[in-house]
Amino acid sequence: MKESYILIIDDSETNNVLLEALLEDVGYQTKTALSAPDGWLLIHQEKPKLILLDLLMPKVSGFQMLDRLKANKKFADIPVVIVSALNEPDTIETLMKAGADDFFSKPINIKTIISRVQELVPPESSIS
Repeated sequence: MKESYILIIDDSETNNVLLEALLEDVGYQTKTALSAPDGWLLIHQEKPKLILLDLLMPKVSGFQMLDRLKANKKFADIPVVIVSALNEPDTIETLMKAGADDFFSKPINIKTIISRVQELVPPESSIS
């Protein structure tokens, strides 16, 4: 299964559009989903290189999505970066223990998140 894109899962279309524009501007291909179930469908169609995941979403939360990803051997190796307004130290610690690769608080620091994405998925590997 070829990994050719970064998946952004956030129930805010504004956040999806912002992250998509920022990542595409530095050379990444992206796909967006407005819910965890929609994101899960995309993951099954084509495995992403990285997932940017919001926590507070209706029906299936980012916490549940992270647990499902890390429990599935086929997808457990996908790096997951949490992007959320929930920034309490206990929450962040729980997420890291659950398998998140990093955490960014909203509103995001654009330079910092782009830099971290580039560390996790070097830009040259984003060219398909």
